[in-house]
Amino acid sequence: MASITTMLLRPNLIPSSSHLLSPSLRPSLPPSIIRFRTSRKSTTHKPFSLSVSATLQALIFDCDGVILESEHLHRQAYNDAFVHFDVRCPNSTSQPLNWSIEFYDELQNRIGGGKPKMRWYFKENGWPSSTIFEKAPEDDEERAKLIDILQDWKTERYKEIIKSGTVSPRPGVLRLMDETKSAGRKLAVCSAATKSSVILCLENLIGIDRFQNLDCFLAGDDVKEKKPDPSIYITASKKLGVSEKDCLVVEDSVIGLQAATKAGMQCVITYTTSTANQDFKEAIATYPDLSDIRLKDLDSLLQNVATTR
Repeated sequence: MASITTMLLRPNLIPSSSHLLSPSLRPSLPPSIIRFRTSRKSTTHKPFSLSVSATLQALIFDCDGVILESEHLHRQAYNDAFVHFDVRCPNSTSQPLNWSIEFYDELQNRIGGGKPKMRWYFKENGWPSSTIFEKAPEDDEERAKLIDILQDWKTERYKEIIKSGTVSPRPGVLRLMDETKSAGRKLAVCSAATKSSVILCLENLIGIDRFQNLDCFLAGDDVKEKKPDPSIYITASKKLGVSEKDCLVVEDSVIGLQAATKAGMQCVITYTTSTANQDFKEAIATYPDLSDIRLKDLDSLLQNVATTR
């Protein structure tokens, strides 16, 4: 396999399981190009042109995948919701819907937000029967109600998992947050997830004091468009009172990277097991985690962006 391979997501890239659709009807994800790479080491990349000068004045963290590895927790909560409401798609009625690990990895890396994920899936595979609607919903109002109820239940289940005390922040996150505040820089968290679930995550994982001392906190509820749309980062820049070029974003996926760069911000990646093979060439650095990264390292990265112009 070449070090960089470009491939389109096709139906045969989505792993099957006995409770999903037959191979002929297996869903394909939205037609987008993903570039996969084999290296999982820390790397720095030649920065793309954003501005002629930059100083690190604000550090902005994504939540899911950056502060905590949450993909498997979200998948568990969705599958628990599908079981709870006995959600069965037309071509898979033998048992409730269950998203496999492989399928969810692809899905969550291409579609941001829980409701859009379910809406896309049901549109591709047929709207399901459930204990909410005995027959599959046929109009937009009923379909919206189905997704709202599933998402609300899923969110509450996710909160239960977070509150269980079995989840920890990723390495280096808390130290880097503390260094940022001690240095007098602005600190923010911007997540596409539901605000209530993000608040719960932050209060439990970074602590109430750190959460309350954030200079800006935005969730998916606060903007009209989800990542990779840049709205959430543009809004954060305005709330922080810091120019986009002086903000640095920490993300874990191509979707987040695209949102940051479209907002005019530089971005570093701390990848997870489900995003490690994505192509992060537009990031100025890529790390397996933040355990060895200090604020001074990020300062140097952003300064190098200016000096290489």
